[in-house]
Amino acid sequence: MGGGGRVVVRDTAPIGRVGVLILGTRGTEGPGEVLVKVRGGTETYIAWSDQPLAKDATVLVIESRGARAVDVIEWIGSPDNGDEIG
Repeated sequence: MGGGGRVVVRDTAPIGRVGVLILGTRGTEGPGEVLVKVRGGTETYIAWSDQPLAKDATVLVIESRGARAVDVIEWIGSPDNGDEIG
C-alpha cells in the first residue's frame, strides 16, 4: 500500500444515539465531551457542534469524525435508553 498516509476508521456505532455532554462545547472554537450508551455500555467521545452547548445538555450524535470524535446537535428529550434514533 503506497502513500504512507494514516487511515482513520470511522466509528458509526454512536450515530443516531442520544447522549449527555460531560464537558460543554464551544461551537466552532472547540470541542466538548459526550457520554453515549453504545455497545452494551457507555463510552465518551470528543463532541463538536456548530453552536456552543452547555455541560449536561442532552445531544444527538449526527456524524462520526473517526478516532472517537463526533458531531452533535442539541436534543430536546431524555438521554438515550440504548435505542437508536431514526
